[in-house]
Amino acid sequence: MTLVSDAHAGHGAVYRDRGGRQVVDHYGKPARVGKAVRNVVGAIEMGYGVLSVTGDDRVEFVDNAVSNRVPAEDGRGVYALLCDPQGGIETDMYVYNANERLLVFVPPERAGPVLEDWSGKVFIQDVEIEDVSDEFGVFGVHGPKSTEKVASVLGGPGAPEEPLTFVRGSMVDAGVTVIASDSPLGEEGYEVVCAVDDAPDVFDTLVNRGLNAAPFGYRTWDALGLEAGTPLFEHELEGTLPNVLGIRNALDFEKGCYVGQEVVSRVENQGRPSRRLVGISLDGLVDDLADVDGDADPEGVDDRLPDPGAAVFEGDVAVGEVTRAAVGPAVEAPIALAFVDFDTAAKAVTVRVDGEEVAATRTDLPFVEGSARSGRLPTYPEE
Repeated sequence: MTLVSDAHAGHGAVYRDRGGRQVVDHYGKPARVGKAVRNVVGAIEMGYGVLSVTGDDRVEFVDNAVSNRVPAEDGRGVYALLCDPQGGIETDMYVYNANERLLVFVPPERAGPVLEDWSGKVFIQDVEIEDVSDEFGVFGVHGPKSTEKVASVLGGPGAPEEPLTFVRGSMVDAGVTVIASDSPLGEEGYEVVCAVDDAPDVFDTLVNRGLNAAPFGYRTWDALGLEAGTPLFEHELEGTLPNVLGIRNALDFEKGCYVGQEVVSRVENQGRPSRRLVGISLDGLVDDLADVDGDADPEGVDDRLPDPGAAVFEGDVAVGEVTRAAVGPAVEAPIALAFVDFDTAAKAVTVRVDGEEVAATRTDLPFVEGSARSGRLPTYPEE
């Protein structure tokens, strides 16, 4: 169950499984809630797995394992990747230096495998790794008014400004850590971390006290992230080369070698990757989906969108495949992300939906210019 199930139930939550953990899918009318996040602010309970890495060699150990430079000073974090020997992404993660330990936030299904992998690689180093997912509640606060929201309820320091830095303060007598996000939804945002016992009070504070925030679930999260051009682990990242995704904020090519970095660096040095992640406007479905009014799935809307893996065509030639699709809350139209051949030049393409070719347009990312740009927005060598 989630940590604040009673509060979610009070808002009419519908749940789904995410990596073996129950999270809120939606509270009804997720598109309408998405507009509220785009225009003001929303709050979501995040479904992370959390690892704690302690010991004198903790920074060196994790730094040698991942794709980015792990900060050595308290109060700072980094977005990073763990890659396999062929350079494919095994997981993405946020690594935060919390004084005497590192806290590593990963997709929930990756906490166990990463713990097992890293524990097997500790030899004479002073490193201890634990799964502490059950000790913390983590809530996201996103939207153009998120700074005002956090300021209205945070006791102590002001909200952090630099992405992936954090401050410690309080909310309703509960100790919290507030992290400035890297804007995965294309809006200003924060994550609020608290002890598990304080989670109900903290969530209530984020939704109802100070500047009110609309509670939202992962269906809205996925759609807003799609509009922002943010690749997600379960849809685009798993098994993919970082260069294909263009998520250069996760890579530090000047640091020492990590598993898979040699492959990633070789592809980078050769210039353009074989594929790229692009936006697709599903023009041929606009009329079919014109009746969308914000319900969870009005008249089977999800069944009329292309499935992951749906082929993308330039003329009669297949040039790629869709990774995920949604009706964008802000653009109010069906959109998708897709991997296509890097040299695909045509803007006019088609996407196969239920055995038929649907007219579509290859679109620059992001679909929506919000109050911030996603740190994971794809960028490629010639851009």
